[in-house]
Amino acid sequence: MLKIPQRLLGEALLNSAGTNPSKIAIISKGEEYSYQLLKESAENLARHLLSSGIEKGDRVAIYIENSWESIVSIYGTTLAGGVFLVINPQTKADKFQYILNDSGAKILITSSILKNELSLALENTKDIHEVIISGKLDQVKKYPHFELMHFDNAIAKNNSEVTFPNIIPNDLAALIYTSGSTGFPKGVMMTHQSMVFTSWSLIQYLRLSENDRIMLLLPLAFDYGLYQLLMAITIGGTLIVEQSFIFVASIYKDIEKYKPTVFPGVPTVYAMMIASNKENGISFDYIQKVTNTAAALPAEFIPDLKKIFPSALIFKMYGLTECKRVCYLEPELVDLKPGSVGKAIPGTEIFLLSPDGNSVPAGEPGILHIRGPHVMVGYWKKDELTREMLKPGKLPGEKILCSNDWFRMDEEGFFYFQGRNDDIIKTRGEKVSPVEIENIIYKINGIKEVAVLGAPDAVMGESIVVFVTTHDGSEINEKVIQRECMTHLEPFMVPQKVIFMKEMPKSTNGKIDKKELKKGIIK
Repeated sequence: MLKIPQRLLGEALLNSAGTNPSKIAIISKGEEYSYQLLKESAENLARHLLSSGIEKGDRVAIYIENSWESIVSIYGTTLAGGVFLVINPQTKADKFQYILNDSGAKILITSSILKNELSLALENTKDIHEVIISGKLDQVKKYPHFELMHFDNAIAKNNSEVTFPNIIPNDLAALIYTSGSTGFPKGVMMTHQSMVFTSWSLIQYLRLSENDRIMLLLPLAFDYGLYQLLMAITIGGTLIVEQSFIFVASIYKDIEKYKPTVFPGVPTVYAMMIASNKENGISFDYIQKVTNTAAALPAEFIPDLKKIFPSALIFKMYGLTECKRVCYLEPELVDLKPGSVGKAIPGTEIFLLSPDGNSVPAGEPGILHIRGPHVMVGYWKKDELTREMLKPGKLPGEKILCSNDWFRMDEEGFFYFQGRNDDIIKTRGEKVSPVEIENIIYKINGIKEVAVLGAPDAVMGESIVVFVTTHDGSEINEKVIQRECMTHLEPFMVPQKVIFMKEMPKSTNGKIDKKELKKGIIK
């Protein structure tokens, strides 16, 4: 079968299913699913979405754990010309509802396992007119403004005649929500063109092929997790889907059983594996490529990772949601340039500028800027924030991405991360807004002032530290604050440490001086 020159995200699935229909595309919860079944299920879902009134550019929200259902939902949406947004299943009702309303999603695909947050979030949604449920329909509270449908019925063969829209590469493919300094998540707009380009750039430098079996431990809501799926389907490989890295022994069993060749992780995952290796000597010699991004991989981890993955190339990388990936270090250089995150990914350009826009020479710190087809269109319905991140480029009308991160470049052109320029905390591979945590803590009776900061952490990238002052007579302790955060926030947003202050340091304009507080946690 002649392959379609890939211009759209869904064409990767059509090509791989056409080339090798019986090959296993997805392994999830012990079940194996072929490319042909994935194609048919996604096409059936696409027909259902279109018959339910989805038009080109309409948003479809996917609030479900890593699973066969979430993967079919992503490809079904993109084949229907919709814009998918994957919401982390750990997201609490308030933020979940905000994302649904901000995106204007018309259809939600979810699971009855998440019924508690689901029922709360759906009470005041504005645009949802259908909810597709995996699991037990009767466990989900029904509201008059939307219909309920079982996922199995939505992907069953649909003989109704629908017209598939004409999609072009410039059309939106996805909204990827990421934390913002205002406390509200921002929807990063990605087109088919940018996501297809990025997939192939990553495939090229990671040296992937159809023989690769990629293990997915990271949530599909996280772009690092999402692109493991996109790359696996594009190359015609196999994706081994896991829920998370919480049940370590279970993960190790699946590694032994399915023998992945590619293992993407973050420093928290590798720290646990290093501890296991020191305890019982675990190692996996069939894994050929190990990748890391989100938080910097400490150079001290490399010798231990080589013991766990004796046959693997180790890729250190840096990226941000607004363009997916910025740079990578060739694995052959990991010992020669242990502190570097390498050079620009294929087909892109990166450079350093001073805060006033001037070029920065080698050896001097500067703010990293990114140029290429992988750069976002902007933030969904947030023009002012878009203008802050997308700057005029080298050509008329071109936009380049300002990372707001400080780097330096050595004489050979290799880049080194120096620090962040904004308040966003990067912990366990996730971007966390301090304002979002502060808003939750301020709701506790007796709290007077709150400041949330990130402290350097070799494993997590940054740990979350809370400074608080309280009103006289209050009996608030660290456990109370952590418990409140656990109730309202995702687990990765719960602070590791709470420091009680008699008085907060203040700047001349009366604001809490976070720079002064940071001096106490960065030695």
